[in-house]
Amino acid sequence: MPPKRRLLVLAAAVLPGLTFAQSAPLATAPVELREIELTYPAEAVVEAVKQAVIAAQVPGRVVEVRADAGDAVKQGQLLMRIDAREAAEGYAASQATLANAKANYERTKNLHAQKFISKAALDKAEADYRAAQAGAGAAGAAASHASIVSPLTGFVAQRHTEAGELATPGRPLITVYDPKGLRVTSSIPQYKLAAVRATLQAKIEFPETGKWVDAAKVEVLPAADPRTHTVTARVYLPDNLPGIIPGMFARTHFVTGKAKKLLVPAAAVLRRGEVTAVYVIDEKNAARLRQVRLSEPLAGGFHEVLAGLSAGEKVALDPVKAGIVARPNP
Repeated sequence: MPPKRRLLVLAAAVLPGLTFAQSAPLATAPVELREIELTYPAEAVVEAVKQAVIAAQVPGRVVEVRADAGDAVKQGQLLMRIDAREAAEGYAASQATLANAKANYERTKNLHAQKFISKAALDKAEADYRAAQAGAGAAGAAASHASIVSPLTGFVAQRHTEAGELATPGRPLITVYDPKGLRVTSSIPQYKLAAVRATLQAKIEFPETGKWVDAAKVEVLPAADPRTHTVTARVYLPDNLPGIIPGMFARTHFVTGKAKKLLVPAAAVLRRGEVTAVYVIDEKNAARLRQVRLSEPLAGGFHEVLAGLSAGEKVALDPVKAGIVARPNP
C-alpha cells in the first residue's frame, strides 16, 4: 500500500472524529427499526437422534477390527470379531444334545403309539426335546455375538477398543450414529418455560462458523431437574446439514415473542481491539467513523444498536473499503 494511503487508513482508525469524502461509490444500508423475534439464548450440544453404543455380549479377545472413527457403515456390516471359541464349542455341544433329544422323542412317540410306554414317558421325552431346542437357540445366539455388526446405517463416531484387547460383557466397543437425524439439547430455567412453550420455535446458532439454522421441531420434556430447576429441551435440526456432527457446541435461541428494534447489518461493523465502530454516510455523501455499542449477533446477520446510531442514518457495508478509499474533505 502506498505511504499516503496507509496514513489515511491509520487516520481513519485512530481519529474517528475526522470526516471523509468517498473517492469511490460504497454500498450502504440504512439503520432502521425492524420487527424481530425476541429470543432466549441457551448453550447446547449437538447429538444424534439415532446413536448406538455397541457393547460386547460375550467374553473374548478382539481378533479383528474392520471399522474406525469416521468410517461410513451400513446396517448389518461387520465391524469387529471376538475370539469366542468357548461359545462356538457350546453351540456344537447343544446341537449334539438337540439331535439326541429329537431321536429319543421320535422313538418314544413310536413306542407310545404301539402302547409300549406311558403318556408320562412321552411327555418327558417331548419336554427334553423342547429344552434341547431352546438350549441350541441360546448357544447359537451366544456364538453369533462374537461378530459385532452395525445396527444402523451411518458413521462410526468412536472406537473404544483395539485389536488384541480383551472384551468383556457390557464393555463398549464402538459407537455409530445416523447423520440424517441430529438435534441439540439445552436446559431452560423454569421462569422461561412458559414463554418457550408458548411458541415452540427456535433458531440454532453455531458460533464458530457463524451459521444460523431454523429448528425443524422443538420438544420440551415434561419433567424438571429438582437440583437445577431446569427443563431439558430437544431442538431438532433439518436433515443433511454439512459440517454438523455430534458433540459440537451450539447455541439455541428460543423464540419468546416479537418487538421492534433498531438494527444495523453485521457486515457494516468494524472491530479494532476494544473499539466497535461503523462508517456513517451523511447527506453530503461523506463518511465518518463512529464508535457504537451493539448487541450480540442476531439471526439474519444483524446487531441491535444499543448506543451511537439513530434510525434513518446510513452506514457503509464494507468498512474496510470505506477506510481505504476515504480521504479528507477539501
